[in-house]
Amino acid sequence: MAFERAFVAAGGLLIAGCDPTGNGGTIPGFSDQREVELLVEAGFTPVEAIRIATWNGAVFLGKSDRIGSIAPGMEADLLVVKGDPSAKIEEIEKPVLVFKGGVGYDPAKLLESVRGRYGQY
Repeated sequence: MAFERAFVAAGGLLIAGCDPTGNGGTIPGFSDQREVELLVEAGFTPVEAIRIATWNGAVFLGKSDRIGSIAPGMEADLLVVKGDPSAKIEEIEKPVLVFKGGVGYDPAKLLESVRGRYGQY
């Protein structure tokens, strides 16, 4: 955590994302949420942590003109949560709606559709 803070303080572009290993130890989605929470535990503000997990990755990939932020004309997959994660990062654990490719999904139904299959790649 101290290294991440020092890296950013030195001008580094910190990005986030889980690294699924195939052994079931890293669960996509949930691991991403936890990583954002850990960034806040490391001393980043919730807004900084969200930016690291979204915008910074788009910048690194050279795609910030298309993804990474919410604005007219941008492509976006969205997680709608109950609460305000910019004030209390744990609110990212309360999904209400998930948008992927412009289609809204019920998070509870998504979880049910993969019950018993977490970690399969």
